[in-house]
Amino acid sequence: MDLRNATPGLDLDRLRPWFAGAVPQARVDALSATLITGGKSNLTYRITDGAASWVLRRPPLGHVLATAHDMGREHAVMSALADTAVPVPRMLGFCRDAQVLGAEFYVMEAVPGMPYRTAAELAPLGERRVRAISTALVDTLADLHEVDPGAVGLGDFGRPEGFLARQVARWRKQLDASRTRDLPAADALHAALEVRAPAADSAACPGIVHGDFRLDNVLIDGDDRLRAVLDWEMATLGDPLTDLALMVLYARLAGIVGAGVADASNAPGFLSEDEFVARYDARSGRDLSDLGFYLGLAAFKLAAILEGIHCRHTSGQTVGPGFDRIGEVVHPLLDAGLAALEER
Repeated sequence: MDLRNATPGLDLDRLRPWFAGAVPQARVDALSATLITGGKSNLTYRITDGAASWVLRRPPLGHVLATAHDMGREHAVMSALADTAVPVPRMLGFCRDAQVLGAEFYVMEAVPGMPYRTAAELAPLGERRVRAISTALVDTLADLHEVDPGAVGLGDFGRPEGFLARQVARWRKQLDASRTRDLPAADALHAALEVRAPAADSAACPGIVHGDFRLDNVLIDGDDRLRAVLDWEMATLGDPLTDLALMVLYARLAGIVGAGVADASNAPGFLSEDEFVARYDARSGRDLSDLGFYLGLAAFKLAAILEGIHCRHTSGQTVGPGFDRIGEVVHPLLDAGLAALEER
């Protein structure tokens, strides 16, 4: 057996002919692949020929929700952002032919850097460096939201009008498609969001939305520079404050749940919630007076995503470690969302 082909979701024999055209400098006869662990959604692989390396992204195996794992969307937005202040990897090729790997996929350059996820990973760097990293994170988010979508060819990338109301409806649909248990807090949170979404939409200032912006979706190099923003599968045009709220929510969730979730924000030196929001406010000038609504929506969205992962895990359709406790996070997350709606 050729162990270089023993990688779930990636058949190198089928990949090699396509890869030779997309990356002509690669020695395709020497290709090997490794699944990069840690992802809970799309599958990410490091491809190497022994001399150089690249990264391949494809949807997860098994049960996949419609529109939730759009490889073309990721490829398009990173291609468009290549010459902006937002750092992204260079795109090398996009494959629409599902006969190659069973789904669409793309290949990009391998950017050196670390996707910090936990406080334990950050703490040895010291408070000064951690502060610099978290500051770069919020600055990059603000830079993204300052990009003019039309100027980079993304003018028709989404429908900003009615974005928030559609988000509330979309994530309810996604949650219902994966729901395997009673979640009364989800029903209560959805009902409250549905009432408040139209007013929030009327005040929104649209821009490019990443959809899952957080520290472990960026790469930080050895000089503490943010080298690349990754995982654009949910990117669209809409209300950028949804990105800010999700960042804040991740930090709150780390404080509520503790071990078992990404808790990088707990590291000494990491910007506090107030500092993070204040720096974003100063750089963007957006109206943050109803951030509580956005936090509630972020909680609902993340609960729907995690419930989908929980569903795939209980069905034996996930690849990699770290899935067994995902379902436990959904309940406190929904409670946090309900509480956030009372904030101003």
